[in-house]
Amino acid sequence: QVQLVESGGGLAQAGGSLRLSCAASGRTFSRYNMGWFRQAPGKEREFVATVSWTGGSTYYGDSVKGRFTISRDNSENTVFLQMNSLKPEDTAVYYCAAASVMGRDQRQYNYWGQGTQVTVSS
Repeated sequence: QVQLVESGGGLAQAGGSLRLSCAASGRTFSRYNMGWFRQAPGKEREFVATVSWTGGSTYYGDSVKGRFTISRDNSENTVFLQMNSLKPEDTAVYYCAAASVMGRDQRQYNYWGQGTQVTVSS
């Protein structure tokens, strides 16, 4: 069992940066691949980024590639999402999730946080 709690969301201006954190409970955090997803009002949940359990592999959604960076610290049971060059279209609730198998499909993820709101003003 893994419990996930996101933090770091808030209001940013276009072109600015935010760093999201996701703290995990449980001794098995390092065995899980971790992902970030987001959901804007009226839209489906969208894949943002994923990192392997070692931290050695990462993949990004096309809309954030080159602007966002996912990383993890297994000693702190935490995964991060550094978001730079923010755009108004990045406005969404951001969720972190844990999966046994690395991938972009949210159906592969077994555990989810409650989400944190990110709002980017133009």
